[in-house]
Amino acid sequence: MTITATSPPIILIAGHWLGHWAWDEVLEHLKTDPSYTIAMTLPGLDGKDPERASKTLDDQAEAILGVISDHGNQPAILVAHSGANAPVSLVIDRHPELVRRVVWVDSGPVAAGSIVAPDFPDKSKELPLPSFDALAQQASLEGLSAEVLERFRVMAVPEPGPVLRQPVELTNEARHNVPTTLVCCSISSGQVMELVQAGHPMFAEVANLEYFDCIDLPTGHWPMWSRPLDLAQIIDAATSLDN
Repeated sequence: MTITATSPPIILIAGHWLGHWAWDEVLEHLKTDPSYTIAMTLPGLDGKDPERASKTLDDQAEAILGVISDHGNQPAILVAHSGANAPVSLVIDRHPELVRRVVWVDSGPVAAGSIVAPDFPDKSKELPLPSFDALAQQASLEGLSAEVLERFRVMAVPEPGPVLRQPVELTNEARHNVPTTLVCCSISSGQVMELVQAGHPMFAEVANLEYFDCIDLPTGHWPMWSRPLDLAQIIDAATSLDN
């Protein structure tokens, strides 16, 4: 793929407990212009921020928009993994004109009114990374070595409570017109489409999308670690669709 001065910014946003470091291996394989490729840490997930536990989904959405602004408000490609889907959904709703394409990595757009963890106690300031036995009950750890899991444990930052409790307020139907790529990892594209057709709430928004494609990348829920080269190639290909 030929990179030009008009290449869109590509913003990589990892899910819960993760920062920009989660994308290190993917960045090594991407063929995109490094000056236009940004792996970011969302507000609340910077372990050095003394106020991180008070950060909200609004703070996270504004931070993403800030990165787009730093690149001249050129419509960006957003690559959103897992729990990054809530702030990214807010960005698409508020400024669909600033999103050229969204690539959901083992994730997808959230529906209006969704809450990440509606039962998370009000008195709890944050959610630390659970044990891997508990985490494996929620998401596939397939493809992750003991070394990778150890790094995950060491680097993980507790998820802020407000992020888990805040409802996602969506009102702009234009969000459905943003071109979309679904990278299906722990759930196959066939299973995703079955859930869409069945009206499963996790994939309710997919049924409303005007332009989307599904790509299978069979592995666990963290493909940036289990299959970084393959994920980078998918991101490169998604980028080329819009050049």
